[in-house]
Amino acid sequence: MSITRIVPTREGTFPMIDSPTITRARAPMRLGQAGRGTDLSPYCDTYGGAVLNVTINLFAYASILPRQDRKIVFEASDLGVAESFDLNADLSAAKLELHRGVYDRMMRQFADGRRVPLTLQTNVEAPAGSGLGSSSALVGAMVDAFRTCLSAPLGPYDVARLAFEVERHDLSLAGGRQDQYAAAFGGINFIEFLPEERVIVNPLRIGSSVINELECKLVTCFSGRSRNSATIIDRQTKAVKTAKPKALDALHQLRLDCVEMKRALMVGDFRRMADLLNQSWAAKKATASGISTGEIDRIFDTAMAEGALAGKVSGAGGGGFMFFLVEPHRRQHLLDALNRAGGEANSVKFSERGCESWHLAAPIAA
Repeated sequence: MSITRIVPTREGTFPMIDSPTITRARAPMRLGQAGRGTDLSPYCDTYGGAVLNVTINLFAYASILPRQDRKIVFEASDLGVAESFDLNADLSAAKLELHRGVYDRMMRQFADGRRVPLTLQTNVEAPAGSGLGSSSALVGAMVDAFRTCLSAPLGPYDVARLAFEVERHDLSLAGGRQDQYAAAFGGINFIEFLPEERVIVNPLRIGSSVINELECKLVTCFSGRSRNSATIIDRQTKAVKTAKPKALDALHQLRLDCVEMKRALMVGDFRRMADLLNQSWAAKKATASGISTGEIDRIFDTAMAEGALAGKVSGAGGGGFMFFLVEPHRRQHLLDALNRAGGEANSVKFSERGCESWHLAAPIAA
């Protein structure tokens, strides 16, 4: 599919997508098992960063519907937001800035700078600020939908890089690099972040018995939407720029723990993984204030008292999802205890695949 049809109107001509089909895409979210924070600039630019993460069975979805009028429509069903613009309108006032950022970039880079009338619909299975990389998964899903819709020659690295550039460069949103690459590639990955924004994704080949055991040892618990992740990221960034010893030492420890976590996971040493998880949680809290809160501490204490071996926050901190390791025969007990304590606890299913997109024949949206 490509933009080849030119439609004449009283106001002049405008391009349209040349086939009446819907394009859909989905991208998985992730649990950050180790190394979170070392993927932030300027730390990774100076010292090199590394994270270990696994994608899970929660997704961000995007759909592109061609239109036959001069309208650009953005819809986010999970947020209950829909907005419509004339084809040549100023989009800077769009409430759905991620939609606008992806649309602008893809039109500029793959449609010769010409705007195309379409409806961009999305839905995300976890809230923003969840700590699961939901915003970056959403951007990745939208980029991948446009990749297929516009026949753009992009591989997983390209999709991830474009998603990163939209968020961090075009929209100037605070954050790291791991989420875009996790969403694009999927599975269990050890990801290295090098100077000059270079990224190496190392998919881990782990035996099915180890993967199954890890899956049945994990419990997630939503502690509430993170309201200060951008503030935490800003504090971590400033700590590196000003070379604060405590924060730098903590980030160095997180990077070392990530390498050790990978080794433990490769051989299925879950006791070592639990020790490293607790060690990394302590180091993470030392990188900036606000990472833990009274609610997070209460959930963590409840989990440990009810049999959890280890746990930490998945994202930047200040809220969002936490995850815990627990022996399988104690998992249901832990789930019940966390739910009674006011959390939203669930088991985990892994997702092996990254971004996926496909076509669906349908009439053009009017």
